[in-house]
Amino acid sequence: MTATSAVSVTPVGTPHRRGSLGPVGLVLAGGVSVQFGGALAVTLMPRAGALGVVALRLAVAALVLLAVCRPRLRGHSRTDWVTVIVFGAVLASMNGLFYQSVDRIPLGPAVTLEVLGPLALSVAASRRAVNLLWAGLALAGVFLLGGGGFGDLDPVGVAFALGAGAMWAAYIVFSARTGRRFPQADGLALAMAVGALLFLPLGLAESGTKLLDPVTLGLGASVALLSSVLPYTLELLALRRLPAPTFAILMSLEPAIASAAGFLLLGQTLSLVEAAAIALVIGASMGAVRTQVRQSRAPVPEA
Repeated sequence: MTATSAVSVTPVGTPHRRGSLGPVGLVLAGGVSVQFGGALAVTLMPRAGALGVVALRLAVAALVLLAVCRPRLRGHSRTDWVTVIVFGAVLASMNGLFYQSVDRIPLGPAVTLEVLGPLALSVAASRRAVNLLWAGLALAGVFLLGGGGFGDLDPVGVAFALGAGAMWAAYIVFSARTGRRFPQADGLALAMAVGALLFLPLGLAESGTKLLDPVTLGLGASVALLSSVLPYTLELLALRRLPAPTFAILMSLEPAIASAAGFLLLGQTLSLVEAAAIALVIGASMGAVRTQVRQSRAPVPEA
């Protein structure tokens, strides 16, 4: 059954508003968590390095999720295991590329460039013309938030950010597939373990025994909870009920949430241009939500 056909089999009597807005709330909560976790990660990078932070984040998140979920290792098909292994590789790549990016360019432009991946996915996957409008509006806001251009940035950092965006789009796809094949957050726990095993050698090669420092471990655990465990679990649950195009457009809120986190935690103020950019992105996201609500309320044609 495709994601589109799954939308049409909502049980009779299910409140449409609750079914539509519930997943949106999960996505937004995950976005807030991951951005505040990212702010904490920036303070940790001088102690453990970019690759070391990613290794700690993935390893701690994997241990927590495996302990909480206790996923079954038997009874899964070969396709199930391929899906979860690819999902784990995508998780590791997405995190590694992003932290390499913020090690070279400022956080705001890095998040802005990364968001282009989900936006591209929303355009490619959309089957309604109105979603192209929301994607275009969000894209305009993203570029405005980035100052209208990225010519003064380190090209290697820009490349890493764009690569992270591509992995973010792949994350959306494989998170949804994993959520359909594994109960609760079992698939996420297994994928996180795969990602941690893939990335741990890189983290050890860069940071070595620095990763064993108690303060570093404590901060790394906090980053893992805020940036991995909580947001990925919320997003995985949301993707079971939210179409990928709508989810992808909602991801354009990340630069706005990052700006809010910067203001609250770092005292950074917004210019008029940045405020206008955030307004465009929020408007696009609200439009995507309204489109989803109307689609869920539309009567299903009789066979």
